[in-house]
Amino acid sequence: MSLICAITNEVPDIAVVSPFSGAIFEKRIIEKYITENGCDPINGKEMKIEDLIEVKTPPIVKPKPPSATSIPATLKTMQDEWDALMLHSFTQRQQLQTTRQELSHALYQHDAACRVIARLNKEVAAAREALATLKPQAGIGASIASTTIPQPAIAAEAGGIATQPVEQTGMSTDVIQKLQDKATVLTQERKKRGRTVPEELVAQDQIKTFLTIASHPGLHSASIPGILALDINSADHSKILTGGNDKNATVFNKDTEQVVAILKGHTKKITNVIYHPDEDTVITASPDTTIRVWNVPTSQTQLLLRCHDGTVTGLSLHPTGDYVLSTSSDKHWAFSDIRTGRLLTKVIDTAEVGLTTAQFHPDGLIFGTGTDDSQVKIWDLKEQSNVANFPGHTGPISAISFSENGYYLATAADDACVKLWDLRKLKNFKTIQLDDGYEVKDLCFDQSGTYLAIAGTDVRVYLSKQWQDLKIFNDHTALATGVRFGKHARYIASTSMDRTLKLYAVE
Repeated sequence: MSLICAITNEVPDIAVVSPFSGAIFEKRIIEKYITENGCDPINGKEMKIEDLIEVKTPPIVKPKPPSATSIPATLKTMQDEWDALMLHSFTQRQQLQTTRQELSHALYQHDAACRVIARLNKEVAAAREALATLKPQAGIGASIASTTIPQPAIAAEAGGIATQPVEQTGMSTDVIQKLQDKATVLTQERKKRGRTVPEELVAQDQIKTFLTIASHPGLHSASIPGILALDINSADHSKILTGGNDKNATVFNKDTEQVVAILKGHTKKITNVIYHPDEDTVITASPDTTIRVWNVPTSQTQLLLRCHDGTVTGLSLHPTGDYVLSTSSDKHWAFSDIRTGRLLTKVIDTAEVGLTTAQFHPDGLIFGTGTDDSQVKIWDLKEQSNVANFPGHTGPISAISFSENGYYLATAADDACVKLWDLRKLKNFKTIQLDDGYEVKDLCFDQSGTYLAIAGTDVRVYLSKQWQDLKIFNDHTALATGVRFGKHARYIASTSMDRTLKLYAVE
């Protein structure tokens, strides 16, 4: 049996054994190691040269050294260098093993620290949300105390929400006459205004200088992030309405930076919201198949409309302020009275496909709907019939918006473009091609029809007629879901899946 040195892995000339580790070493090498380190190289225990035990082995017969004196000297030098290299290699292997252990320990500590930091960040976010919600509670309480609650609201609150009949009552001649009278008034007002742009409207050069002036992350729950719907009170432009993934709708005052009301009642996320232009009332819709009409001062539901059997996907208030249009994945659109809660009419789509969005024309006699099969359809409300179709998109229609002048319709789908339609000629006259993969979630003309805003992958503002982009906002960290203009386009509001409400204006 041959003995192998634990350091050089070669057969030793003079073998010695360590009493502490039991390892075999070449005597001259282990003596050098002990002289330098004073310990056993295997287990690191303190050891002296005297502790080594020589192993008796048969002598190794070596060839007779050459007679030339220079050759043995060279060999001796090479041997010494080899011994030093073996010692250094052994020490490096030991140091490598120690470093690996230290690195493993450091990585474990880093992982534990990251977990603690993540937990603390979550607690901080929850605390901020609670603070943002609690700050205005005194204001909410005061406004409720000082507000005279209408008798129907008191009755609804005391006895529960009355079950509204879901049978269609039909479009009576009185209702049709009311719609026609309102359309006539609106048409006359539009003719009086003519094509002049309001003097108070913010100029396009100012739009280009808009910056983010505020960001509000505390309107909805941090545990279920995402704001899905947005609207602004056209009578009081300081009040902003949002609907969230957390099943709540929030009324927020941008001037005081306080939450005015939190509306709780839906059992699923809120995907559509409308702020009534003439009253402190809001309307919300949800995939829970219901539409709720809320009284803001009391934060209570006034009416609960059950018009659909599927997810409510679109919501639009008639210019009279008395009726609401809704669309659903159940392939129907419905027209309801928000004063009585009665369903006036419910019509199935001509192609019997799911509807994705809806909006009234500014006159209120026609309206548009989007479908799952890429169609934009125009309907006559009085006749309850489909009067025009706009094909051209690919993918479900995600948003539609009528211009205030009543001539233009902007539409978007899952095809990274926005199409502009001329309602007089019933044709597509302009397509705004966006970047590949761009998602459009909302479209909105300002009240003068001068600007068009797009919300999706980012927030963009275009100048109508020329259709040139004026400004792009990239401040949201997730998909933008809603965009609206303030009065005279003095500010722009947007919401996002990053649960923030952002406001843009001249700094």
